[in-house]
Amino acid sequence: MTRLDQEHDTEQGQPLVEHLIELRSRILRSLAAVVLIFLPLFFFANEFYVLLSEPLRVYLPEGATMIATEVASPFLTPFKLTLVLAIFIAIPYILHQIWAFIAPGLYANEKRIAIPLLITSVLLFYLGIVFAFFVVFPLIFSFFTSVAPEGVTVMTDINRYLDFVLKLFFAFGIAFEIPIAAMLMVWSGLTTVENLRRKRPYVIVGCFVVGMLLTPPDIISQLLLAFPMWVLFEAGIVFSTLIKPTEEEATP
Repeated sequence: MTRLDQEHDTEQGQPLVEHLIELRSRILRSLAAVVLIFLPLFFFANEFYVLLSEPLRVYLPEGATMIATEVASPFLTPFKLTLVLAIFIAIPYILHQIWAFIAPGLYANEKRIAIPLLITSVLLFYLGIVFAFFVVFPLIFSFFTSVAPEGVTVMTDINRYLDFVLKLFFAFGIAFEIPIAAMLMVWSGLTTVENLRRKRPYVIVGCFVVGMLLTPPDIISQLLLAFPMWVLFEAGIVFSTLIKPTEEEATP
């Protein structure tokens, strides 16, 4: 290998090392943000769990309480809840770090559309969590506690309850990203607005299937999930008409 080849390889390797260093810096900043948010919140960990468990506790039979079946659960469960809460709160900052890392490699037209989509996706994710907590949880727990067999006292383990509600939070948060998904598919050229409109009947059926799987088997709670998903899909179609597919001749 000649000296010129070695110099060329060195020049190619330097940008990669610089990118890795910057990536490490972004990751460390994100972790630091989560830790800084977590530390003051941990002093109120038990209060956060009391608030989170309220939708279930109001429907427990008289004299029934939540229980901890593992030795460390009284400490680890509120700890885990507070950590997840800190991550949720830090999501805007984490996404900002991701954006700062990838933005230099985007075209100008991509930057113009990426920022609004990024902000909207965060807000929709939070909206999905709020919807699950205030609308879906009361329906689910009211149903589950009312169908317990005679002689069976409902006393839910605190760790299993936390795992259950966190799964629903993520499910509804992701479900509320439907408009963003539709807009991204149109923007990237994977589909068109006309194609989305043609597939509307299949999407509506899919919304009701998801509603059936994620909610108790009653028509009211199924509608409360399926109808918002349908509305969000329609909103995605409307806003997708304002987006032009990416063009190869876009300039950085």
